[in-house]
Amino acid sequence: MQSTAIEFKHLKTLLMLAETGTVSTAAQRLFVTQSALSHQIRSLEDYFQTSLFERKSSPLKFTPAGERLLRLAKDIMPLVSEAERDITQIVEGDAGELRVAVECHTCFDWLMPAMDFFRPLWPRVELDIVSGFHTDPVGLLLSHRADLAIVSEVEEQTGIHYMPLFSYEMVGICAKDHPLASRAIWKAEDFAQETLITYPVPDDMLDLMRKVLVPAGINPTRRHSELTIAIIQLVASRRGVATLPYWTVMPYLEKGYVVARQIGDEPLRSELYAAIRESALDKKYLLDFTHIVREQSFANLSGLSPL
Repeated sequence: MQSTAIEFKHLKTLLMLAETGTVSTAAQRLFVTQSALSHQIRSLEDYFQTSLFERKSSPLKFTPAGERLLRLAKDIMPLVSEAERDITQIVEGDAGELRVAVECHTCFDWLMPAMDFFRPLWPRVELDIVSGFHTDPVGLLLSHRADLAIVSEVEEQTGIHYMPLFSYEMVGICAKDHPLASRAIWKAEDFAQETLITYPVPDDMLDLMRKVLVPAGINPTRRHSELTIAIIQLVASRRGVATLPYWTVMPYLEKGYVVARQIGDEPLRSELYAAIRESALDKKYLLDFTHIVREQSFANLSGLSPL
């Protein structure tokens, strides 16, 4: 074996490769170049004199040796994170404020469990949700009325740093006896004569409109509701159709209230990011909260993919 030892950066890399499935995406998430990450992998393989991955697999597939190191990373890195958190609280104190602003109505399905997980780790951080739905949560960051914003798009702004959370599938839902229930995949034209039930937000915040219907020149009749359960009840009563995240509708699919269908030949997907002020990047609890959100979401929600 070579003299180079296993380092924490290697274990972080293995975890990120397992999560993202590609070297390029893992490099982006770790804020290193793809060539630097590839060099890091090669040095680890040289150390053990064996391959850790099957090079032509997509997503990336670990060899037995790679799987063993991945288990090591999963065992050790949570302990390292816990120690870093403890030392940060010893040195800098554990008090602070974390006000979260959201622009998606379904965020609370995964945000509340993450907040519950966060509180005992940072008991003196005042954690709160900025009241109400916000069409410009980044503006709340810039005006210091929020400390972290959950957004669906990255819009480059001076002083704002974005961290990817996850991608998820948006599905079309209709009543079990609706004519569209017989179609496995819905096209843009299938919405033309339907009543589309949505949250009361601008069209440019609805991925169905922005990515599918507007490019096809289709603008269906609209009906609005603030509540997810109300949208599902309206759909089940054949008052219209809707599009919602798969994880949101899954419990109602299991009960047979509605049916879900793929939108487009390539499934319609949406993204979520965490935005914070660049001046707050030194606040360990803010970065820890973002990590917890991603970790808890992938552990508890269906149909997620890494960004």
